[in-house]
Amino acid sequence: MTRMFSPAVMLLLLSVFAIDVHAQAPTKPAADQPFVIEYYYKVKWGHANEFLQLFKKNHYPLLKKEVESGRIVKVWMDQPQLHMTEDARWDYRVSIVFKNATVANTANPDEDATIKSLFPDQQTYKQEEQRRFEILDAHWDLPVQKVDLEAK
Repeated sequence: MTRMFSPAVMLLLLSVFAIDVHAQAPTKPAADQPFVIEYYYKVKWGHANEFLQLFKKNHYPLLKKEVESGRIVKVWMDQPQLHMTEDARWDYRVSIVFKNATVANTANPDEDATIKSLFPDQQTYKQEEQRRFEILDAHWDLPVQKVDLEAK
C-alpha cells in the first residue's frame, strides 16, 4: 500500500488551502453602508405574467412604503432577455438596496400595520400572496457586495 502524501505535505497543503480560503472570505459590511440583496424567482412555465401581476399588485407597494420610510434606498426588477439552461433559469430578479446590513436583516416592525393599511381586504391579499408563491418553482435570496478591483 502506497501513501500519496506524507503527514508533513498534507499539513502544508491544508495550511495553504486555509490561507487561500481566508484571503477570499468576504468582508463584513460596514454598519452605515448600503447593503444589497438580490431575490431570484423561478416561475413555473406559463405563469410568469401572473407572478409579475401579483408581485406588482401586492408586494411592490409594500416595498415602495419601505423606500418612503428610508429602510430601503432603491428597489428594481430585472428579467433575462435570453434563455438559460433549466437548472440555471430564473425569471425575475428583484434587487433591493437597504439602508444598511442591520436593516436588511431585521424585520420591519411596521410591516403588519402597513400591509393592513395597503390591503384592507386581508383575505384576498393573503390568497393572492399564497398564489404568488404556489406558482414558483424556486426562490432564493443572495446578499451581494461590490469588489474593489483597485484594492491591493
